[in-house]
Amino acid sequence: MPESGKPERTIESAEAGAAAPHLPRQALIDAHGGGGFRFAGLSHRGSLLCLPGGIWSWPVAGAAALTEESLSLAFARGADLDFFIIGSGAEPWAIPEPLRSRFREAHISADAMTTGPAVRTYNVMLMEGRRVGAALIAID
Repeated sequence: MPESGKPERTIESAEAGAAAPHLPRQALIDAHGGGGFRFAGLSHRGSLLCLPGGIWSWPVAGAAALTEESLSLAFARGADLDFFIIGSGAEPWAIPEPLRSRFREAHISADAMTTGPAVRTYNVMLMEGRRVGAALIAID
């Protein structure tokens, strides 16, 4: 139970392509680690896809699964994005040229970094009011 004494709500995993997000709006990421994230009073185990329309559970556990298909929801909602941050987990990962090219075609500036810096960068950009999204791979 958090220090506030109120029980946290926990969200369960779902496919990123699900029609409804876990949270129907963007929110700052309050904490990460231990295999999940905390945001907006929720506790989530697993990875997240954060877009202007909400926050979805995302079934990606490692950088090897970062593909156009696993990011399809981000591309489908790309008209609402200017920036996209990929949190690659605990290890650095470079966006492969075919995927980088797909972001360019969608007119989205993309950058990849480990999940910790990605969370901090996403939070800052969100606080600045930028049109930002993030794919965040959970780390232990």
